[in-house]
Amino acid sequence: MERVYLDNNATTIVDPLVKEAMEPFYCQIYGNPNSLHSFGTETHPYLRLATDRIYAGIKANDEDDVLITSCATESNNAVFMSVYYSIIKDRRKNRIITTQVEHPSVTNPLKFLEKLGVEVVYLPVNSDGIVTKEMVKEYLDPDKTALVSIMWVNNETGLIFPVREIGILCKEKDVLFHSDATQAIGKIPVNVDETFVDYLSFSAHKFHGPKGVGGLYIRKGTPFVPFFHGGEQMGGKRAGTINVPGFVGMGVAMELAVNNLEYEKTKVAKLRDKLEDAILSIKDTRVIGKRELRVPNTILASFRGIEGEAMIWDLNKNGIAASTGSACSSESLEPNPVFVAMDIERELAHTGVRFSLSRYTTEEEIDYTIKVLRESVERLRSISSTY
Repeated sequence: MERVYLDNNATTIVDPLVKEAMEPFYCQIYGNPNSLHSFGTETHPYLRLATDRIYAGIKANDEDDVLITSCATESNNAVFMSVYYSIIKDRRKNRIITTQVEHPSVTNPLKFLEKLGVEVVYLPVNSDGIVTKEMVKEYLDPDKTALVSIMWVNNETGLIFPVREIGILCKEKDVLFHSDATQAIGKIPVNVDETFVDYLSFSAHKFHGPKGVGGLYIRKGTPFVPFFHGGEQMGGKRAGTINVPGFVGMGVAMELAVNNLEYEKTKVAKLRDKLEDAILSIKDTRVIGKRELRVPNTILASFRGIEGEAMIWDLNKNGIAASTGSACSSESLEPNPVFVAMDIERELAHTGVRFSLSRYTTEEEIDYTIKVLRESVERLRSISSTY
């Protein structure tokens, strides 16, 4: 039986070049970077190179900060708590604007802040599945709004949000802007300077880097209260011994991701479109979001009459890995939040299946998936019709 991995929005395989680059930092160059002896200082050139690669990958300026964190979840939490303590706590401003379709690492910290008295505005998406500049503008009162937090790319649909237009609006109104770019890096160009973001979150394992390491971009002059307190690592902005192999690996993964953007745009998109066309050829199926508005690798499909989990298990029995949505909310029994936010027919709310490709996906794997998928739909609909 073949094994096909189509859940790359959950995590990705580590690129062999990334693994190779990380290897020396476990048993050979293993010193603490903050130590003064040679075991520590010999790590510095590699950390500088990793830093350069990360800054170049997101087009950050030298005077800006990029903190190395454990993951995008930590980065997101750090932003919200920093804004709370630096702006909201003294009630200068008390509103945060976000969307109804953010990742749980955004929505759950914001729900926590609501318990502390913060006003959180959850914007619905429009019929295209995105939030527009005009929708943000309606609630963007500069005297009340401390932060706007809008994802760059939706993890379920792959839809790209107009972050540049929203960033320009926030800059004009002197309101801080944060974007969770976890699903954008490695799929489309990410330029923090052109989009006017003040904070940007990302995680290495989404673009063929290691798990357990991520980043938080902070524009020069943007307020920031450390989330972790302890030593003076990261200029005192993020305490804790640096994950050297992870940092190095993320730098290499970032460079490779940027270098492969054209491949994503052409080869990966071609395979995605082939699978999508096959899905749409099946009766009573639907793909969420216009193709031209999505990143090249993602499909969120609904199969009328088939529970998403039933489809996932049937595909899994045939060696194909897909998902019903975010891995961080995979145990939830609630309807797909994107379907709900887009006001898609309630009978379809539990039928979503996400297929997410990578630069390692092959045409043979897509052909096999199409074959299995057609058989699976026929089998599952046949079973459901007998009840």
